Amino acid sequence: MKNRWARWISAILLWSALGGLFALPGLSSGSWRRILLASFAQWWSWGLVTPLILWIDTRLPFKENQLVRRVRAHLPVSVAITVLYGYVAMSMGALFGLQPWSVMARPRLLALIQGLLWSWLVYWVIFGVYQTFRYYQHYLASELRLARTERSLSEARLNALRMQLDPHFLFNALNTISAQVERDPRLARAMIEHLGDLLRLSLDARDRQEIPLAEELAFLDHYVAIQKIRFAENLRIEIQVSPEVKYALVPCLIVQPLVENAIRHGISRRGSGGAVTVTAGRAANQVEIRVVDDGVGLPPGWTLETSSGTGLSVTRQRILGLHPDGNSRLSVRPRNGGGTEVEISFPLRFAGAS
Repeated sequence: MKNRWARWISAILLWSALGGLFALPGLSSGSWRRILLASFAQWWSWGLVTPLILWIDTRLPFKENQLVRRVRAHLPVSVAITVLYGYVAMSMGALFGLQPWSVMARPRLLALIQGLLWSWLVYWVIFGVYQTFRYYQHYLASELRLARTERSLSEARLNALRMQLDPHFLFNALNTISAQVERDPRLARAMIEHLGDLLRLSLDARDRQEIPLAEELAFLDHYVAIQKIRFAENLRIEIQVSPEVKYALVPCLIVQPLVENAIRHGISRRGSGGAVTVTAGRAANQVEIRVVDDGVGLPPGWTLETSSGTGLSVTRQRILGLHPDGNSRLSVRPRNGGGTEVEISFPLRFAGAS
């Protein structure tokens, strides 16, 4: 009901504004009142007739892109509506006291023809404006549907990538646990507890593509605990997080595969083990996360684009999917002094911020 009243009020204001606009050139004369009333009579009459034009147009059996057929159908309609408008305008003029009611029965032929020609042109202006409005309305609706479809496809693709990554991690974690079952059952039970917590956190975040960094690091803590049990003194892991990015949004399950790569491909291949350092901080309007290890380093000729590793390739695709505009970055390079350094950055955003 409120929307209907708002439309009626908007229509009245529109046609009144047109009446006032077309009356402006004559308002400086002594008969300004008569000129203003005559202009209002004309445009308010169009305000009464226009709903009929639009109603007829919506009943035509043509699609939005069949404009030529629609124009042809409006040709006879435009003549009839223009004649109808002439009588509505004369009635409005008589109602305002601008002319006697008898003029409707004996209109002046020349004035009538001139008025009908002008009114016929106004009819087609109204028709053109309405078709333009319908076109852009249809265009915006199509764009909205396309955006929703693209967003759904993007979310489906990202979920598929997560499904590809989670089993990969679970398989590696179970292998680590199985190696300890007979050797040290107590350690195996502790690892299973951490794995249970990992699965719970993963399920809690399954419907979210992005989570606060603090939640991501809580997930990482359980993974690190499993690996520390496995490698004991041979693995040292340090995590340093700036307080200003602790609750920044990051892609879910984005840090763990980088740490896993550092351990599997860098640290585990050294008999003496090594260290992995995870740092997170702010750089301008970006949150930057670095995973650095002092392991064996990258093989000769290695590039991120040709890498066949599941963790890095899936991570790269997820980053591109979440930030296709290029505001995110993933780089992998050799570390000075040996080892590998991985850096990822994302736009600095927080939950609930626009």
